[in-house]
Amino acid sequence: MSIRTATALAHPNIAFIKYWGNRDHDLRIPVNGSFSMNLAGLFAETQVFFREELQQDQLILNRNKIRGAGLTRISHILDEVRRKANLQLYAEVSSKNNFPTGAGIASSAAAFAALALAASKAAGLDLDERALSILARHGSGSACRSIPSGFTEWTDGKTDEDSYSFSIAPPEHWDLVDCVAIISSGHKGIGSTQGHRLAETSPLQKARISDAPRRIEICRKAILERDFETFASIVEKDSDLMHAVMMTSNPALFYWKPATLHVMESVRAWRAKGLPVFYTIDAGPNVHVITLKEKMNEVKRKLENLEGVQKILTAGVGGAARILE
Repeated sequence: MSIRTATALAHPNIAFIKYWGNRDHDLRIPVNGSFSMNLAGLFAETQVFFREELQQDQLILNRNKIRGAGLTRISHILDEVRRKANLQLYAEVSSKNNFPTGAGIASSAAAFAALALAASKAAGLDLDERALSILARHGSGSACRSIPSGFTEWTDGKTDEDSYSFSIAPPEHWDLVDCVAIISSGHKGIGSTQGHRLAETSPLQKARISDAPRRIEICRKAILERDFETFASIVEKDSDLMHAVMMTSNPALFYWKPATLHVMESVRAWRAKGLPVFYTIDAGPNVHVITLKEKMNEVKRKLENLEGVQKILTAGVGGAARILE
């Protein structure tokens, strides 16, 4: 019996300029570029075994055996790895994460980034960061941003080969912390993959896309210059724009809950009083509240006192996806 195996760890990421909508749905080439930061302390850990005795791929996610669409998505990446490595073996994939799945905290981003790295290494491939980013993107668009370290930019690109992510600043560049206000840990009803296909049905999507280059330039400059005030303003606006598109799609997507709005309004009130803090929300009800590390405990205490907030997850800026020895 021949077994080829590797285990990789990758962090979820929080997008500052959002990815919502594809130019190519099959390849997950986005309609606009985006920015994010990896979240240290939150992770997906994925182990891949290529085994001779298997008759098909197998997936175990958080100790549950997954079939159907979830397994098909994994096999799509494994097929690509098998073609690159000229490998004929099926794989057993075991993945776990230490934060809620499918609740708007980029669980698929972390999982597919870890899968891309573990599978390619187990198959004997030595892919560079760009190639890994492209491979991860084929499983989940935002997964490409979880491959590089720290603060990352994802180019929209026109082809499969020029849509990838790279680091614009390392984790130590800016001591930011994401205080994730968990409103609900439940799996969202409509996932991001389906949501991306609905984006073009919103009359607001064209306006969001056409203004994206301006927002990207502002965001990049704010990150590199550590300009918190400008950063806060553009990130909140971009988040609100994405959710406006969701709410005006057909059918409409309403991910917010009453407590989501309560957190948003509270964060804006705190910032108006001088606290360096802002919010951004991915496809889910949970609110990512960004602040400086020195203010983390104060922000966490304030969030814990808000009605509807179940718990707080905190994460600094995380590193790149990596192989676990």
